[in-house]
Amino acid sequence: MVPTFSAVVPDSEIFDVHVTTDPRLKYIPLAIQKRWTDAASAGAAIKSKSFERKLQVVGAMHRAGVLFLAGTDTAWIQPYTFAGFSLHDELALLVKAGLTPMESLRTATINPARFLGMEKDLGTIEEGKVANLVLVDADPLADIHNTTKILEVFLAGKEFPRPALDQMLKMAEAAAKSAVVN
Repeated sequence: MVPTFSAVVPDSEIFDVHVTTDPRLKYIPLAIQKRWTDAASAGAAIKSKSFERKLQVVGAMHRAGVLFLAGTDTAWIQPYTFAGFSLHDELALLVKAGLTPMESLRTATINPARFLGMEKDLGTIEEGKVANLVLVDADPLADIHNTTKILEVFLAGKEFPRPALDQMLKMAEAAAKSAVVN
């Protein structure tokens, strides 16, 4: 099961200040932000009830033993979802639905590897496996929001320390400011 909470929550909270003033909007071109606001403005109260029910259903499915994968439906067509960032939102929402932080982390690590039949290469930190890794500055088992405290990333054998990541974010922000979107 892939709940994709992070694609539903913004719709249910569309008029909340924390959604419409989210600091991550600086990485989204203004034309796309306008599309998001226009597309997501209807039915917020109904979507909010639907979201609460979805939390309950996912919690019940979890208690029944259903396995989950993290998913975000992140794309410019989905209002107020942010590529990369929304995965952290999804992990926190899975915890809100009743998964433990460890179970939530598994939805983005070993569970997808098993689903794809690739657990011999992916999903855990072991010798001989693909070494894509995110190092964080605080324990996500103590608070799932600590997944956002990224110190360093290793991707395809290349190291990206925090200053390099910050530079990439600055470049993304500049690209969003100068983007021309049809």
